Amino acid sequence: MNWETKVSSLLGIQYPIIQGGLAYLAYSDLAAAVSNAGGLGQITAMSLRTPDELRNEIKKVKKLTKNPFGVNYAIGQHGRPFSDMLEVAIEEEVPVITMTGGNPAPIFEQLKGINTKKLVLVAARRQAEKAEELGADAVMVVGQEGGGHLGRQDIGSMVLIPQVVDAVSIPVIASGGIGDGRGLMAALSLGAEGIEMGTRFIATKECVHAHQAYKEALINGTENDTVVIKRSLGAPGRVISNKWTSKILQLEEANSGYEGLKEYISGQANMSYIYDGKVDGGYAWAGQVMGLIKDVPSVADLFDRIISDAEAIRNKWSE
Repeated sequence: MNWETKVSSLLGIQYPIIQGGLAYLAYSDLAAAVSNAGGLGQITAMSLRTPDELRNEIKKVKKLTKNPFGVNYAIGQHGRPFSDMLEVAIEEEVPVITMTGGNPAPIFEQLKGINTKKLVLVAARRQAEKAEELGADAVMVVGQEGGGHLGRQDIGSMVLIPQVVDAVSIPVIASGGIGDGRGLMAALSLGAEGIEMGTRFIATKECVHAHQAYKEALINGTENDTVVIKRSLGAPGRVISNKWTSKILQLEEANSGYEGLKEYISGQANMSYIYDGKVDGGYAWAGQVMGLIKDVPSVADLFDRIISDAEAIRNKWSE
């Protein structure tokens, strides 16, 4: 079947499926596997320590795939300048730049005159409108079911996605709660032109940096095994529920502020879980879609399954 949409045409990919930025996890292995399967794989830039490290990851992806890929910039969440990291992507002529978690205006300014596609992750209609005003080629819209950082208003994907579709003229990519062919077809029926998945790609063989204990937690958990932390800081994010996150919520209830929380919400605490498998000694981002994850396939097999299931739905609709 023909899976061409405005998003697949814009990005030059076979299927309108994008891999999320995935802090500390989205490197060349996963990005290349997703791009080779027909989607858009991504490297996470700001989880890398230096511009040289980012350049090396980009070069690795180029060796592993001839297909388009992206570099994601989580701005405002790492507390350090991103200009030098963005310059690497410009020099390496990365086809797609995506932005999450902050004001993207400085990135648009640095990308002026650069022939790269610019995508912005948003969690509200107004954010989408602003991204379009800045010059975004498309917006990725995450509902409150998603993993990682979310919007402050707890709007679900079923309501938020069509809201944004009605509000902007650029293509919309649906995110949050999507992990299979049914999610893809639901997103398209809401007016989106593609999907972004994060949590589902963690539970794949090519997400080599994720500890086996993390993947097992995604398989064995349900949609009820996530909680939202950092609401008190104005930066809510969905994680797997454990003893560590219970402590975070206790501190937030006690109005501990950033100083009281920083040890518990640090990148190091994140890596203790996702890299070292300390399932109660840190935290791990995950969306409610973990309730649909039952295995750890290869990325290619996951794509085959998604497209096969989606095509079955399309055939059923045409009967």
